[in-house]
Amino acid sequence: MIFHGLASLLALSVAYTAPGLGAAYAKAGPGFDLQAHRGGRGLWPENTLVSFAGALSLGVSTLELDCAVTRDGVVVISHDPLLNPDITRDEKGHFLETHGAPFFTLRYEDILRYDVGRIKPGSAYAKGFPDQQGVDGLRVPRLADVFALVKKSGNTAIRFNIETKITPGKPEETLAPEPFAEAVVRVIREARMEQRAVIQSFDWRTLAVVRRIAPEIETAALTTQRPGGGDNVQVGQPGPSPSLGGLDVDDFGGSVPKVVKAIGARYWSPNFNDFTAAQVKEAQGLGLLVVPWTVNEPADMEKFLGWGVDGIITDRPDRLRDVLAKKGLTLPKPTPVRP
Repeated sequence: MIFHGLASLLALSVAYTAPGLGAAYAKAGPGFDLQAHRGGRGLWPENTLVSFAGALSLGVSTLELDCAVTRDGVVVISHDPLLNPDITRDEKGHFLETHGAPFFTLRYEDILRYDVGRIKPGSAYAKGFPDQQGVDGLRVPRLADVFALVKKSGNTAIRFNIETKITPGKPEETLAPEPFAEAVVRVIREARMEQRAVIQSFDWRTLAVVRRIAPEIETAALTTQRPGGGDNVQVGQPGPSPSLGGLDVDDFGGSVPKVVKAIGARYWSPNFNDFTAAQVKEAQGLGLLVVPWTVNEPADMEKFLGWGVDGIITDRPDRLRDVLAKKGLTLPKPTPVRP
């Protein structure tokens, strides 16, 4: 496998390694959770070994990633439960015209035919991430490959925030919640990463399964409340949201932190547009850690630091490091590694 441009990507990673010191914010510093969303897709091809190597070399505290399960039971890293035409090329180098088949209908060896190292030029995705540097020859990695890469780096502190890409509204695209969660837990246990992994989801059915079969693994409840653009909480709507594992937020007075606490999650990760400083205090008062997604602009990073969030999920970990450094805060130690 040939990674054209890999050296320049790693050079970019190491360029952002200046340490900072201090404690201007109570929630920042050594305990502040700097999460590289999809490995840092603002800089590198998302959810690839190159992006995870870049994030490790840059210095983050958590690798955020998404997973699917193949027909032969392999847990692979992909944001979409189907091959995404915006980032997927066939063996002839042509971008797919439409979404491919669901991963759970394909064998892992089938998926290895595709290159996921570049964004389709002219796509909306490309316009959103103009600084991402493409790399030819990248394949969809396994979750086990990410764990192996981290072990190779020697980083014994970095954590993993692993999202199960599943939704109640599209059962035809993935495994059911129980076998999905079981597959992910199995790989985590095989790598002995139980104490460093968090399983997150918008579909809290998988969180309930994890709590039952692997109570040693922490969980994170993802929420979004966008009008017309996805709402997995459904405050004020009749009956429970199908995404909340049988819970109805209105039974908790419409409090999102309280329903997150009820599902047994340790983390609450809201859409960065959907929460307030008061909710941060409420959630932390319930013993939750608040880590919003996906925060890419320095002004928003500063605002949420001021609110006392426990971490930030970002496509631009380089920008977040800069913001933390300017505040005099301690940064995660870089651990340079090549995929």
